[in-house]
Amino acid sequence: METLDLFEPTEREQRLGPGAVLLRGFALPQVPALVAAIAAVASASPFRHLVTPGGFTMSVAMTNCGALGWTSDRLGYQYTAIDPESGAPWPAMPAVFAQLANEAAAAAGFEHFEPDACLVNRYTPGARLSLHQDKNERDYTAPIVSVSLGMRATFLWGGLARSGPTLKVALRHGDVVVWGGADRLRYHGVSPLKDEPHALLGSQRFNLTFRQAG
Repeated sequence: METLDLFEPTEREQRLGPGAVLLRGFALPQVPALVAAIAAVASASPFRHLVTPGGFTMSVAMTNCGALGWTSDRLGYQYTAIDPESGAPWPAMPAVFAQLANEAAAAAGFEHFEPDACLVNRYTPGARLSLHQDKNERDYTAPIVSVSLGMRATFLWGGLARSGPTLKVALRHGDVVVWGGADRLRYHGVSPLKDEPHALLGSQRFNLTFRQAG
């Protein structure tokens, strides 16, 4: 797999593809409210390490909020309205989450985005996410909105085939990546995180991934 580095730009907005945009620092004004909302979601539905259909335990811890939540087990990947661990509905999506997702999508050219699912991922040093496509959603016309908080990460931005060239994109606290349209089914992932503590969140990174799943 060929990898290419994307040097950190000074521009606030950078195109990664015809339907993909990196919005530098877009979430920074909402950070205090976002961090408080993450804590509230995790209190109602604690983080857990899911098992993949292949039997591997994910290094990234995850929870969900919104009408639907993404889950994984030995039987496959799916969205559910109920948290399988608690038997209760997933926590409601905080208003600050939905507003940020809508505004980021609009800034990237996708108007009227109304997510019904938010995956909340927690990375600690060494955690990673292998190349994959987001394809469990019913409708691919809506974009994916991904928000980074905390430690820096290297985002792997691939093509429509797993074996294609992969761009390495440095993501910082407050950055948002939006992809849809021709780029909606691009392979993407995250390299193992280095232990470079963030001033606010310490040795962890939170990633909020918004989808229109149902």
